Amino acid sequence: MLFAVTTDLNYDQRMQRICTSLAEHGYRVRLVGREWPTSQPLTPQPYEQHRLRCWFTKGKLFYLEYNLRLILYLLGQRGFAAYGAADLDAALPVWLRARLGGLPFVYDAHELFTEVPEVVARPAVQRVWRWVERFIVPRATLAYTVGPALARLFEQRYGRSFGTVRNISRLQNESTAAAGGEGYILYQGALNAGRGLEALLEAMPQVPARLVICGEGDLSAGLRQRAGELGLLQSGQVEFRGFVLPQELRRVTQGARVGISVLDNLGLSYYYSLANKFFDYLHAGVPQLISPFPEYLALNEQYEVAEVVPELTPAALAAALNRLLRDEPARYDVLARNCRQARQALNWQREEQELLRLYAALWPATSFPVSA
Repeated sequence: MLFAVTTDLNYDQRMQRICTSLAEHGYRVRLVGREWPTSQPLTPQPYEQHRLRCWFTKGKLFYLEYNLRLILYLLGQRGFAAYGAADLDAALPVWLRARLGGLPFVYDAHELFTEVPEVVARPAVQRVWRWVERFIVPRATLAYTVGPALARLFEQRYGRSFGTVRNISRLQNESTAAAGGEGYILYQGALNAGRGLEALLEAMPQVPARLVICGEGDLSAGLRQRAGELGLLQSGQVEFRGFVLPQELRRVTQGARVGISVLDNLGLSYYYSLANKFFDYLHAGVPQLISPFPEYLALNEQYEVAEVVPELTPAALAAALNRLLRDEPARYDVLARNCRQARQALNWQREEQELLRLYAALWPATSFPVSA
């Protein structure tokens, strides 16, 4: 099985989980991604890895260059029983390679790509990606996504079955965040539009805690500038740590007091999302702030592990953070305890069984079809 993504493989936790599970159950797996100018050496994994180096780093020229490099790379590969793409931005070359070899094509939708804010804001770009989606999804031999709400949306749009493999953390035998101690507020993930980050910075002067931000994105420079203008960098109340490798990120998460997992409703992709950070906080025993979107509300109603923020304003975020950090310690303890209990049911060891079932329905690991 050869998968292609446009991410740096060191930080793509979803693909690390999927590829590891398939490799450990007898499938030969290679993951192909992108090498950035700042990329660190590949971390050891139980599957094959390869990164493509591009001249361009963003925008239309990047997607064009990456797709050209990817198809040239794929045409030289042999010995794989199927080809898979994570999201639309790598799908066309992967589908073409699978078609030329008469092999199955797998589509793993990490999000509703045509409805992410960066695409929604540009109608002409959105029309192109919608065409790609209409072309790709019906032609996938196997298709699955990150949550049941997105799966239902894809099924309604294209009249085909869509599996669900949630982006859940692996259950670890690790200590979790202590009920006392200094702790900090943690945001992990992309620093992009619609993540509530601007409002969060504005809220911090009213919150008696530090904020640690792990990740980079389109808003990186602007957020650092605003934090400086608010005096948050000089006082040490906000710390930007940049990209953090998954193993280190688990340690950072365990030291947090509250996690941030909020979103603006800037498109259907965000509205129906189910991000891996939700499960990362939960597994660390860390209560979090969430937005009132379907997937998060459904899990929170069942397990009660988060505080719902009705709107992403500085006042609303400051109020919710202060309730958990200072005003309602009993409420905080209940949420933390529920996190530790919920991870026994919500973990990758259980979720991977659905992944393996989906692939076994196509072919068992011990009886791959002849590859080309």
